[in-house]
Amino acid sequence: IPQGLSTAGDCRCRQAIPVGVCGRLDINSNYGLRRSFLPQGERRYIPLQQPTAQRVMIDTVSAGRTTLFVIGSHTNVALFLMTNPHLKTNIEHIYSMGGGVRSKNPTGCCPPDAANPSCKPRQCGDRGNLFTAYTSNPYAEFNMFADPFAAYQVRHSGIPVTLVPLDVTNSIPVSKEFFDAFEQQQETFEAQYCFRSLELTRDTWFGDQFYTQSYFMWDSFLSGVAISIMQHGDSYLGENEFAEMEYLNITAVTSNEPYGVNDGSNPFLYGRAIPKFHLQKAGVHSGYVQTGPQDPFCFVKGGGKGKCQTGRIHQGSNSEAVQVLVAQRARPNQDVHSPMNRQFFNSFLDVSCEMQVLNLHRQSGRFNLTTQFPYYREILYKPNFANQTRGRPVIFDMDMSAGDFLALIYLLKAPLEKIDLKGILVSGNGWAIAATIDVVYDILHMMGRDDIPVGLGHVNALGTPTLGCKYVKAVPHGSGGLLDSDTLFGLARSLPRSPRRHTAEKSAVQFGAPRHGDRRALRQASALEVWQSISESLRPRHGKITVLTSGPLTNLASILDVDKSGIEVIKNVYVVGGQVIDRKDKAGNVFSVPANKFAEFNMFLDPLAAKMAMESNLTITLVPLNAQLKVISFKRILQTLQLAEKTPESTFAHQLLSLLYQLQRKQPKLYHHMEIFLGELLGAVFLVDHSKLNPVMQRKLIRVLTGNLSQDGQIIVDKCGKSVNILDSFDSEAYYSVFAELLGDRRQSAVIGSFDEQKKMWSKPQ
Repeated sequence: IPQGLSTAGDCRCRQAIPVGVCGRLDINSNYGLRRSFLPQGERRYIPLQQPTAQRVMIDTVSAGRTTLFVIGSHTNVALFLMTNPHLKTNIEHIYSMGGGVRSKNPTGCCPPDAANPSCKPRQCGDRGNLFTAYTSNPYAEFNMFADPFAAYQVRHSGIPVTLVPLDVTNSIPVSKEFFDAFEQQQETFEAQYCFRSLELTRDTWFGDQFYTQSYFMWDSFLSGVAISIMQHGDSYLGENEFAEMEYLNITAVTSNEPYGVNDGSNPFLYGRAIPKFHLQKAGVHSGYVQTGPQDPFCFVKGGGKGKCQTGRIHQGSNSEAVQVLVAQRARPNQDVHSPMNRQFFNSFLDVSCEMQVLNLHRQSGRFNLTTQFPYYREILYKPNFANQTRGRPVIFDMDMSAGDFLALIYLLKAPLEKIDLKGILVSGNGWAIAATIDVVYDILHMMGRDDIPVGLGHVNALGTPTLGCKYVKAVPHGSGGLLDSDTLFGLARSLPRSPRRHTAEKSAVQFGAPRHGDRRALRQASALEVWQSISESLRPRHGKITVLTSGPLTNLASILDVDKSGIEVIKNVYVVGGQVIDRKDKAGNVFSVPANKFAEFNMFLDPLAAKMAMESNLTITLVPLNAQLKVISFKRILQTLQLAEKTPESTFAHQLLSLLYQLQRKQPKLYHHMEIFLGELLGAVFLVDHSKLNPVMQRKLIRVLTGNLSQDGQIIVDKCGKSVNILDSFDSEAYYSVFAELLGDRRQSAVIGSFDEQKKMWSKPQ
């Protein structure tokens, strides 16, 4: 809530959640299970048509009495309550998951009989569970820490609240007995999906601690407690089968002492004569606000427990506290002969139990992906290029923006005698999250190139903390940013589904996984692995690789850092991005960082990597922003695509570009920057068909600036700098025609054009 309306900006609380493996990457893809198991329906995200959470809540609560289950950040509910106070009376009860009142974290404790005297407890005994930030804040739990002020607003809304905190969930860890029983009781599709999710979580869990007071029944336990209370008539004392309850006076802590000191950390006070939301100037919201997991203010000298309490649920009797019904302990299993030690476990699985839900066939799932279609089958399309002349080997390094996907299609359409696309590297610190790699697989499947390996690179800019967002915060999270890139502006679900996907299934220790997984048929390769495989295959023939980058240069710089001989294998690098500052009128395009007027996004997103790669001994050809700006006419490119021959890929390109153009015209405030993606196509066209563009090149000595946010990623002319080739001008009219003509060429066209076409194939025998 303190961030306001913008979706670009710092990640003060969110950065406590890891971005890559064992974090957002695995959760966004559900370890790869989402794509392999869940069916695909007709509904999908559509830009500007997707109802907001606020709209759904207003419509639902306006219709009548409503109960809310809140099992994540409380932002949506708090915003609703603050902006629609007249609807509060329609909310009967709020069940909230999170926080720790009197909890003691059982994770990270030394065994009482530890043979190793050097064992040092980590989170042991903490109130909270921020495993990434317990040294600075041992009090907060993730749901509360994600938006502490929202948590405060919900607690103090005047609506009856039942809290299911760490106090109770710490008493119901997932045991081996429960896991084994669950494995034997999967009678519905939802039970199968839940078990496979739990199994993959176990296989990728930290160390070997899954069954040792480490993984708990969190959100599902709230659902069980809440439903049981409601079935008991919403009694005042919260009678239920699964947890012991108690009323406590609590509040949510949003800042740290000293209160009332305007030190610039608190967005409610900074630069304001009157605090935001009319808060008290010296109240509990007026103190120091923790800036992140590594905030120096929060550390205690000598390495003791951190002192910050932002996001803490505090028990007290002062005027700030409100009475809340709190779950205390999970009830033991009433069946003394059962191997499972908690009553909730029985109800979760046992079909004979009155409260059992997961294995109940009433209101059960209709199908999974493989049973949705009577003739579902997985096919990998791999071309036969035997006896064909191959062009120069190419690796495409992309950050999965909308323009990158169209550039990928162009490369796949290029005649084999011109370029031989060997592999794709993707980075997760650009215009899309790492899990968007699934869309790359779908594009390759559509074009019949399931033979091309895809490597996942770093999710952080070089030289930045793994939990930070120093540069990627410039990319909006909402409309026009990650929301649209991750879904390819809603069109990703129209693509055929590839059997390949990001997966954690083949988790193996030698590849950095915590342990060997049970299923090793699939595994997501890293960018470095794909690079090494391709480069080693070319070395015996003294082959050279051409690299085309269309994103931050993180992967390329990492390769140069790890593979010192890699520079010998690379013939040329074509870099899409950068803006060489040789005139005052050459502005950049990092619109969300006003202080940096001359950087281009790809360079800004990882300036250290840009400096390492651009100033290395590689032969660099730069396709800069000023060249891209010559070909950003949506009207012109749509006209040429309309006139070209129709293929599935040209139709898809026209559909995507038309959508970007429409969004820009309908909502320019959110979509004013769509030309960025249109300009990214130039690199692929120039690489494949530069001779048709009549290019004029310049050679300049350049240097990349780093170390200051207002200059990071800027490229200046320096007589002591690195010599690079720069695309200065070209025939822009020819460019539009060349792009459209190749996409309309029926050679190397899509083998399966869409998901609709795939559905028809799966609906009849082969």
